Amino acid sequence: MCLLMPPREKSSAKQSYMESTMNVPNLYGRRNFLSSMSGGFAGVALSQLLSREGLSSDIPGPKPEFNGGIHHPAKVKRVIQLFMNGGVSPMDTWDYKPLLATLHGQKLGAKTKVEGATGMQGALMKSPFEFKQHGQCGHWASSVFPEQAKLVDEIAFLMAVKGRTNVHGQSAYLMNNGFLLPGFPCMGAWISYALGNLTDNLPTFIVLPDARGLPYNGRGCFTSGFLPAVHQGTVIKAGAPQPIPDLFASDKFPLSTPNADADGLALLNQINRGHAAQHPGDSRLDARIKGYELAAHLQLSAPEAFDVMREPESVRTAYCVDDKDKTTADFGKRCLTATRLIERGVRFVQVWSGPEGAVNNWDNHGNISTQLPPMAASVDKPIAALLRDLRARGLDQDTLVVWTSEFGRTPFSQGSLGRDHNCGTFVSWMWGAGIKAGVSIGQSDDWGYQTAQDATTGYDMHATILHLLGINHEKLTMRANGVDRRLTDVHGQVIQSILT
Repeated sequence: MCLLMPPREKSSAKQSYMESTMNVPNLYGRRNFLSSMSGGFAGVALSQLLSREGLSSDIPGPKPEFNGGIHHPAKVKRVIQLFMNGGVSPMDTWDYKPLLATLHGQKLGAKTKVEGATGMQGALMKSPFEFKQHGQCGHWASSVFPEQAKLVDEIAFLMAVKGRTNVHGQSAYLMNNGFLLPGFPCMGAWISYALGNLTDNLPTFIVLPDARGLPYNGRGCFTSGFLPAVHQGTVIKAGAPQPIPDLFASDKFPLSTPNADADGLALLNQINRGHAAQHPGDSRLDARIKGYELAAHLQLSAPEAFDVMREPESVRTAYCVDDKDKTTADFGKRCLTATRLIERGVRFVQVWSGPEGAVNNWDNHGNISTQLPPMAASVDKPIAALLRDLRARGLDQDTLVVWTSEFGRTPFSQGSLGRDHNCGTFVSWMWGAGIKAGVSIGQSDDWGYQTAQDATTGYDMHATILHLLGINHEKLTMRANGVDRRLTDVHGQVIQSILT
């Protein structure tokens, strides 16, 4: 059984989590009390400290001789995941299928209903968008991604990613948490658990959701599951006037002054020291006292890190931060925020495009011609700016960018002009450190319904990302309910063909 209570300090015997959580009820109460007294974000600060003070006692920790990896040399130290929520249509974006034009209007065999479908299967439907080859690699891209198309020579495309279900929630869990069911840690939490932080000033794992709402499963795709709760994603509303609520006292409380805070902290420190004196063999409280130092760092560093207006006008323009289209401006601001965060030492940043629901995302059931272009336009320039900016800042040397969705869409129509869910094949891509540039792996069938050659899975993607971070995905485990769990379950192979 894996408990989420704070364990004891790391020991040479590597105590089990059951053993390490004995005699902690009072400590847990104190932790909640201290967090509430010091503001919401101070609890996150404290969590980051605790994660370094022994929570990951079964993990050897990053090794300098492995460039920060734990099992072998790492090529990547930080990751940005771009998740297109709703299911991106591959044959209308990255997977050119000229046969669809020839077969347009014909039925695809005897299959009339697919699992997870929301409507009856229609006829095969050609893409309404023009495709062209780009770059020296000659990769095909549709007209909805004009800016990203210019960068295909820098990207490794996975052209035949295969899922397991056509249901949004289950597929989103699979691509983020490695399982179809809730309750399992997401990739960012596993990375935080294994490697810890790169800076004392900011959280290890930050999530930047769409301003219009959370994705399918709510916060389930950035949960720590059965890992210690400190490793869950810290959700930041980058477009809000205060991205971090309660970091500073409200003007409504005039008595909450810096001097008052100092007096309160001095009193707490006196109480803490008295408690520590009664338990000389327990260093956990000293570690928690140090958490206030980190909270103080956050009050100084967080406002600066999230203030994209500090960037030159040329950078803001490239990311579309000042765009009159609020959708593009929101995604662009979050991409620029992601760049600033990893530049300042955040290890894993997740940027979501699209909320849960029937509109304003990539779930284009009604009309692919009218629903896909605005979504594509909202991310195209910001993503291209992200890749160019990372390279300009030299961050491409140790940063990985991953672009994906939970599944693809059908080559046949739903209704007359929409496309339904399809886990049979879809496209993802990777860019950055350790990645071969301008390659395409895998191939779907001639109409884009199922994988046909060199299929990959979300398990393979997770294994590859962990490998680049210096982690053997088969060795990164946590015993929960009597089972040694891992991000890749019992699956997953490193995709060697896209690695340098």
